[in-house]
Amino acid sequence: MSLKDYQDPGSCPFKRPALSEMCEETRTLHQSIDGFAQKSGERWLHPESITLTKDLLGGRHMQSWQEQKGALSMLGEDCWSTLPQVYARYATEPGRELIKAICRLENAKGVIVTDCGMQATAIVMDTLLKPNTHALISRQVYNKSKAYLDWSAQRIDVRPQVIDEITPETLREFATTDTVLVFTETYSNPLMHALDLEGLSKAVVELRKEQAPKLRLVVDNTIVTPWGVQSPVLDLPGVHLVVSAGTKALGGEDKDMWGYIASNIIDLINPCMDTQAMRGGVLSWRSAQVIHAGLDQAESHFRKRCQSADAVVEFLLSHPKVSEVFHPSVPSHPHRKIIDSQYALGGSLMSFRVNGLTEEQTSHFCDVLAMTIVPRYALSFDGLVTKLNHHKTVSEFYGLEAMLKKQGIDRLVRLGVGTENPADIIACLNWALWHFESVSAQDVEAWQDEREMALRPS
Repeated sequence: MSLKDYQDPGSCPFKRPALSEMCEETRTLHQSIDGFAQKSGERWLHPESITLTKDLLGGRHMQSWQEQKGALSMLGEDCWSTLPQVYARYATEPGRELIKAICRLENAKGVIVTDCGMQATAIVMDTLLKPNTHALISRQVYNKSKAYLDWSAQRIDVRPQVIDEITPETLREFATTDTVLVFTETYSNPLMHALDLEGLSKAVVELRKEQAPKLRLVVDNTIVTPWGVQSPVLDLPGVHLVVSAGTKALGGEDKDMWGYIASNIIDLINPCMDTQAMRGGVLSWRSAQVIHAGLDQAESHFRKRCQSADAVVEFLLSHPKVSEVFHPSVPSHPHRKIIDSQYALGGSLMSFRVNGLTEEQTSHFCDVLAMTIVPRYALSFDGLVTKLNHHKTVSEFYGLEAMLKKQGIDRLVRLGVGTENPADIIACLNWALWHFESVSAQDVEAWQDEREMALRPS
């Protein structure tokens, strides 16, 4: 039996694909990661270093963590920062050099580097939002961005408005003389919708002349990156600020947490700098030094992941067990014209649905797929390894299924493609798609227990 037997979407061997049979680059990567886990006593996702997120093995550990978080939050007995790590964001001269590099990447006049991407978003919101003002935000943006806007609104009497999608049409419909912030993302997570940057820029310039003179458009470009657009986002006169979680692609190895704010309006970036000086969130010099030194490799990693993601998407679209795939490379993408004219890369992140599965069955599928080892069940994306998770368990744990279905984000498998050979990722996906139903929940738990024991120090 060869690896090619696992890559035919029409059939697949019953036996789970073995890591020992995979390509050298994939095998070496994952065996080295396992070796470091055994040596360090923790399941990190890098062969030589502690990383920002761990191999969770499957949804069971994530669900337990979510339940503990909920209990601590409701009982008020302790801070949930005391919980075990699943992602590190929960728990200088080098900086100046990094700022210069980001200015070049974004074609920006000013950049602020922060200790995480959410810090960048929070600084921008704290700077722009004033009492008795109005803010628009896309429903599709990162949950914590929406939550921070809502929390800010309760403190300073801001009127937040969540709309399904930020487009030139919705902007003209909902912007008012009191609108000071419009916040959106280039590609959305998990449905990978694409923002019409050029159309929005024209609408903002028009609206600021009379209808909404205080409006500022802030674009989160984390998933796309400066490498993934055809021209710098800040070249558009209607885009006032770009924020990004450099933790993802611009770090590229799950080792360094950081973010940045970029702008071509000095009178706008300086107040953001004043806010950071008062509240903190400055990137450490050690982090800045390492990040700056690794930017070239981060770009090559990102381009490889994007190319591999396109191959994985093509495979999933051909598979009889897959009903829907969400990624910018999908030919029938609803924003096909926008992507072709304004974007250069599709990104490494995607989501998909397996035919006929319930939410619970989708969660089980993710656990079974994690048993192949190559896709690791973990949070975040754009690291060395391919990561998967069940969207509801990780991002919408307390969301009602009816609401998730209404928003079109129910029953989703989320996959962040890594630097492995794409043929190996495809082989693992194909095995899980054909055989997950024959693997019981008890089989999954037994494997997780065995895997946990195997990765302990010998």
